[in-house]
Amino acid sequence: MENPNPNPTNEDETQIVIRRIQRLKLHLTPTQPSSLNNNQLHLLTCAGRKKKLNVSTTLLSNYMRGKHRDIQEKIFEFFESRPDLQTPVEISKDDHRKLCFRQLNALVREAKIKPFKYMFDDPGRYFSILEAVGSIDMSLGIKTGVQFSLWGGSVINLGTKKHRDKYFDAIDSLDYPGCFAMTELHHGSNVQGLQTIARFDPITDEFIIDTPNDGAIKWWIGNAAVHGKFATVFARLVLPTHETKEGADMGIHAFIVPIRDLETHCTLPGIEIHDCGHKVGLNGVDNGALRFSSVRIPRDNLLNRFGDVSRDGKYTSSLSSINKRFAATLGELVGGRVGLAYSSVGVLKISVIIAVRYSLLRQQFGPPKKPEISILDYQSQQHKLMPMLASTYAFHFATQYLMEKYSEMKKTHDEKVVGDVHALSAGLKAYVTSYTAKSLSICREACGGHGYAAINRFGILRNDHDIFQTFEGDNTVLLQQVAGDLLKQYKEKFQGGTLTVTWNYLRESMSSYLSQPNPVTTRWEGEGHLRDPTFQLDAFRYRTSRLLQSVAVRLRKHSKNLGTFGAWNRCLNHLLTLAESHIESVILAKFIDAVQSCPDRETRAVLKLTCDLYALDRIWNDIGTYRNVDYVAPNKAKAIHKLSEYLSFQVKNVARELVDAFDLPDNVTRAPIGMQSEAYAHYTQYVGF
Repeated sequence: MENPNPNPTNEDETQIVIRRIQRLKLHLTPTQPSSLNNNQLHLLTCAGRKKKLNVSTTLLSNYMRGKHRDIQEKIFEFFESRPDLQTPVEISKDDHRKLCFRQLNALVREAKIKPFKYMFDDPGRYFSILEAVGSIDMSLGIKTGVQFSLWGGSVINLGTKKHRDKYFDAIDSLDYPGCFAMTELHHGSNVQGLQTIARFDPITDEFIIDTPNDGAIKWWIGNAAVHGKFATVFARLVLPTHETKEGADMGIHAFIVPIRDLETHCTLPGIEIHDCGHKVGLNGVDNGALRFSSVRIPRDNLLNRFGDVSRDGKYTSSLSSINKRFAATLGELVGGRVGLAYSSVGVLKISVIIAVRYSLLRQQFGPPKKPEISILDYQSQQHKLMPMLASTYAFHFATQYLMEKYSEMKKTHDEKVVGDVHALSAGLKAYVTSYTAKSLSICREACGGHGYAAINRFGILRNDHDIFQTFEGDNTVLLQQVAGDLLKQYKEKFQGGTLTVTWNYLRESMSSYLSQPNPVTTRWEGEGHLRDPTFQLDAFRYRTSRLLQSVAVRLRKHSKNLGTFGAWNRCLNHLLTLAESHIESVILAKFIDAVQSCPDRETRAVLKLTCDLYALDRIWNDIGTYRNVDYVAPNKAKAIHKLSEYLSFQVKNVARELVDAFDLPDNVTRAPIGMQSEAYAHYTQYVGF
């Protein structure tokens, strides 16, 4: 492995030796971890093994639910009072679309909940609304996001005051339902490769929108097939010039294009709309395809925050290049990823609640001549569900942090915070949605045959959530963005640059974590040490630092023969593993912060137990990496495995309280086998007994 400082001075070598001696001394004479500044927390990790912790579901729930729970409860109560707005298990595509639009209208016009204003004034409240309506029906959550995050957000974030004055109230009231027309048949993730053309005509002072070939047809556009009347269309802005016949390509810009008549709802001239048809899930959302043939729109319909065209065809922008304008444009649309990460955790909560409650209820086999035991008493079931429950808590706190950073970004527009949110939202959206998608299948299997009944929701949740891994950025592409940003930070680290908030630990890790592992630490297998958050976080960050440095060396090596693109492709799996490792480090850090901040001692104890399971389960899942670099000795690896299994058993003992603390009422979880009481009675009544 290449040394980040290939020519160390004697002073450098002396400092490395001193650091290693200091670390060895600390491990020989353990002290409280100063980096965490919480003696109570450290003492808690070394406490004796209790059979079961005392848990106040109310205190835990109050700590979890946050300041926006009131509006979620209002939404839950509203839909519970309206049986006509509840989505049945069996419903056709067309009926589901009609119902979903009625649900959205009822939310805005009858319940008087206006999500749009919160998107700008209080983003945390907005994302809480999205999570709540997505819990009612995931199609409703996505349709709400299309209307307000995508269509509305693009108009306000990419436009200027004239657009806000003209469109805000009508978008807010649903008088202007709209679409977000970015994805094309041939281009989704590669937005810079979009082919739709917006050519300026200086004679009429209009833009002419054209679809030059079938590959440029806008595809999978939510709200387009049935309900949308406007679309934000992303197209290449072309200005007339004397130098070239084709004109000057100014890059991708966004335009407001009316697609249906406001009164008659008829498709407007030059616009062709087709239905994308029945999907694997989310059939309450009307996805359509759009083709444009010489569609003329006023010059004012250019969303001109980052680039404008004057009456005489002159282009002006505060940003000096196409790439900078493109980055600024996409940066303003990052809220969609924040919303998906946040909502995906909501889906995971529902599935874990159902699976855990059923596993506590269902009894199967047991010792001879003794009562049957619950299936959650089996170690195999604990292994399936308890790390998942711990992960749900971890993701909850991580996405809460992401939401807070996003709110800070919208208020301050600080460049470092913008960069931080862009990378963090990409990574968390990719990591959380992929984990949730896998977990839904595990939960279904964990509930056996009853998990296969549509009424128990796993199939519906799995199908509706599956696309979360693709839209708002394909997960594989998003993880590459995270890896690219890590490499950029790595490079700047050795050029004297500063690190943004999320990457701060690299400053320490690059200079200390990459030295040879401490020979004492690698063998230390005591429970107090393994449950020490300093050890856990160091292990996560050590792995990330190793992966980062080794992939940087590999890229430099391969680029000599394969070029930049070829080298990246050769190292792609390594880069994806790096990005996931970094995101796991961030998630653990935020979980530890949440444990530290919890004011109630017993609540803090159960959160600490859950956090320890999350950390040690992740370390064990990647134990090969730690063994390959001698970060853990064989005896320590065995101890980690043994302790993670014991912690799963401990979490099982408080599993009911942990899922109850999510505080989702039965009318939201809805699965009969996941009811808080009389689950079998609800189930048998459903089938007619």
